[in-house]
Amino acid sequence: MRSTAFIDLSHTIEDGLITYKGLPAPIICDYLSRDESRKHYEKGTEFQIGKIEMVSNIGTYVDVPFHRYPVGKDLSETTIDKMAGLEGVIVHVDENTKEIDEELFTDLDVKGKAVLIHTGWDKYWNTDQYFENHPYLTEKAAKYLAYKQAALVGIDSVNIDDTSGKARPVHTVLLRQEILIVEHLCNLKGLSNKDFLFYAVSPKIKGFGTFPVRAFAEVLTK
Repeated sequence: MRSTAFIDLSHTIEDGLITYKGLPAPIICDYLSRDESRKHYEKGTEFQIGKIEMVSNIGTYVDVPFHRYPVGKDLSETTIDKMAGLEGVIVHVDENTKEIDEELFTDLDVKGKAVLIHTGWDKYWNTDQYFENHPYLTEKAAKYLAYKQAALVGIDSVNIDDTSGKARPVHTVLLRQEILIVEHLCNLKGLSNKDFLFYAVSPKIKGFGTFPVRAFAEVLTK
């Protein structure tokens, strides 16, 4: 009989968190506090309703085609099978590697799979170093993964593209082919030598191309 375990691959979103330098941090607070709610209910009954103000690129998030292309599918049009229950492939990158090229993927079967790239960069999360000189995929790597029909590509760094310039070829190549991108993953080291399914499901929002997800792996054990 097969049993499962789960590994959380998401960062925690909290008030004031900076995910991407230049974008505002979320403001998280009560819309209705427990104290205020007591005025509306019988004695001993209370509720909290939260409020959050944020841009969509916060925490661990998924990019769908609309993020890059005005005619691309948005979150409401992206089907669940693109985000959930994907057979996963983990690729470990040497900590000194900045440019992740196609050679790392040539011996892998990635068709229809979630390709997760473990760089270890998540150790710098919520520090200034997280934003500087981060690892990223090359355009050649993106074209190879698109050619081999990967379903989704995820990374545990600040961006799957090189952010030192203005071009974003990896987003351009992958999202054109409706290959989803998940950025700011964490805990990928725990997937070494494991068979797993990957999940990164967003809310069903019209007119959005990016939104936070609770990304996790379902590890398959015997």
